[in-house]
Amino acid sequence: MRPFAEIELPVVERFGGRKALQAQLNKPKSAAALRKAPDNRWLSEASLAVMQAGFNWSVVRKKWPRIEEIFHDFDLHHCAFMPDEELEAVMKQEGMIRHWAKTKAIRDNASYFLELSRAHDGLGNFFAAWETEDYADNLRALQKGGSRLGGRTAQVFLRRMGVDTLIFSPDMVRALVREGVARKTPSSRKDWSSVQEAVEQWRRESGRSLNEISQILAFSVG
Repeated sequence: MRPFAEIELPVVERFGGRKALQAQLNKPKSAAALRKAPDNRWLSEASLAVMQAGFNWSVVRKKWPRIEEIFHDFDLHHCAFMPDEELEAVMKQEGMIRHWAKTKAIRDNASYFLELSRAHDGLGNFFAAWETEDYADNLRALQKGGSRLGGRTAQVFLRRMGVDTLIFSPDMVRALVREGVARKTPSSRKDWSSVQEAVEQWRRESGRSLNEISQILAFSVG
């Protein structure tokens, strides 16, 4: 595994300098900003990421304002206690994406998020408390506790909300393989441990966020 500076240098050169590269990088929000995000926004973005998985993203995005209306602006209490009959009725409404498993995931994730919110006095407080050195464990816990938040779905959701996160895009995974950190997208605890250790070393060396490390790794391939 090479020092991160060696990985980053060709990317800097390709973009025409550090300033130009920096302008292309998505940065995480501050902990203070994350704490201010209301609970319904977390559920909305998680539900959007779930709905978009395997579908045309732009089509789902265009439908989203109407879906927000259907689910009462993704109020956690309302969504968490919707019975099956109400979910079935919701699927018949104009503008709704008719996919039972993904629709049910909205209720399941609302229930899970409600528990987290009550335990931490708000979802913003929960996610703002994430430490980068515990990223792998935190992500795996989110995937286990939530519904249909596996693969890159949870990563996309977290990135959109401003949480410092890695996204295991095909190019990012190729970079990890090239550096001898992984053989594939991490799935087992051993895989995650190896990736977490490498990313932590790169973070200490570079002072960069997980967002930036993830993107630079991808840029170093694509």
